[in-house]
Amino acid sequence: MELPERVTLIEVGPRDGLQNEKNFINAKDKIHFISLLKNAGFQEMELTSFVSPKWVPQMQDAGTVIEHCMDDLRNFVLAPNKKGIDMAIEAGVKHIAVFVGVSDSFNKKNINKTTEESMNELRPLIEDLKRRGYFVRACISTSFYCPFEGKIDEHAVLKVCQDFEEMGVDELSVADTIGMANPIECFDLFTLLKHHLRSTTLITGHFHDTRGMALANIFASMQAGIDRFDTSAGGLGGCPFAPGASGNVASEDVVYMLSQMGISTGIQLDKLLEASAFISPLLSKPVSSKQFGLLKNVLQG
Repeated sequence: MELPERVTLIEVGPRDGLQNEKNFINAKDKIHFISLLKNAGFQEMELTSFVSPKWVPQMQDAGTVIEHCMDDLRNFVLAPNKKGIDMAIEAGVKHIAVFVGVSDSFNKKNINKTTEESMNELRPLIEDLKRRGYFVRACISTSFYCPFEGKIDEHAVLKVCQDFEEMGVDELSVADTIGMANPIECFDLFTLLKHHLRSTTLITGHFHDTRGMALANIFASMQAGIDRFDTSAGGLGGCPFAPGASGNVASEDVVYMLSQMGISTGIQLDKLLEASAFISPLLSKPVSSKQFGLLKNVLQG
């Protein structure tokens, strides 16, 4: 069994985790949440997104969050179009994330464009960002299943990844958006991507835990050679445009599993739990991580 000695976790709770939260979290609390997560050891993180407040009101304070949270670490901001990218650049962001759904139906529900139309729109924007020295992360939704179309052909995922690679992106975050993938599908898709994409392109797995399969899928992905994963403190998340999708895989649970396997992450579990404990009372529903639940039971017992 070949597994990595070290895995990089990209914390997505402040952006992907909170974007669909019903309770509005004020900027001060978001900033403190981010500070606690960085104190736990995360070197890469999604901070916020520059999107229309009409569609994602939780992210309306993006400028304030960026102003107080920028440092020398890899801080991603999601910017889905030219307007968002221009706002991110003006705010001083150096690491920008874009996204597209492999499924046409999902993409249309999300941004009212087909996958091809989105890729054509993104190409000149990404090429310009790369000419100017920005780090670009491409988030690829519905890479396994779509809530409207069902199973996604893995070669369609490969085509989108290769197109992004041709544009010059630095990282591909390949997402099980509705949490329906199984370990064999994860091993097969990531094996295919590792075989056909350049070794210099970062490949990251992004799993939702809708059916309790996320940890198993991470394990299978590591066997396929993946050593980067998006995780969310407390298991926060759920895509507003993907019916039935639950939260992202909990950062605490991934850190615990990997540490038990002797795989380093650089994340301190106790400090990560502090971050989840801080954000938990501000949410409309309890956090879903097993580690946080166990800690809470011990403290109450």
